[in-house]
Amino acid sequence: MLDVLGEHPEAVEADLAHHYQGYGPGGPLAAYWRGELTLRQLRVMVEGLPPNGAVARAVNGHAWQTLDYAAADTRDLAALQLTAFVNANRDPKKPPMPWPKPGWRPGDPTPETSEAEADERRARARAAYEHIVAAVKGE
Repeated sequence: MLDVLGEHPEAVEADLAHHYQGYGPGGPLAAYWRGELTLRQLRVMVEGLPPNGAVARAVNGHAWQTLDYAAADTRDLAALQLTAFVNANRDPKKPPMPWPKPGWRPGDPTPETSEAEADERRARARAAYEHIVAAVKGE
């Protein structure tokens, strides 16, 4: 039974209740325990859950889908094309427009994460510096 529910049983239960509402109180899981569904039928339902449900969000850690990535890629490409156009048609005496950075995507560090990592690196560097100074002074 647990093999059918996988590593995120609560998300599976939420998706089953949402997408298969005709099984009464408790959804398909309760119907399975009441003997109204076989384990095979339950497994088929779980395997047929849509890619935008609670299980997909739990597994991926985010709600982005293929179209979200395509939209982000399109935005990045439009920004690159605009920059290339502006730089090609700029006054030669003026500096070129800087190239844009790509937009954020799931898995990229957030600004808060980046700052926290930088603070941690600074703290380690400071501790190493103080260790060296103490060793040189003979403390």
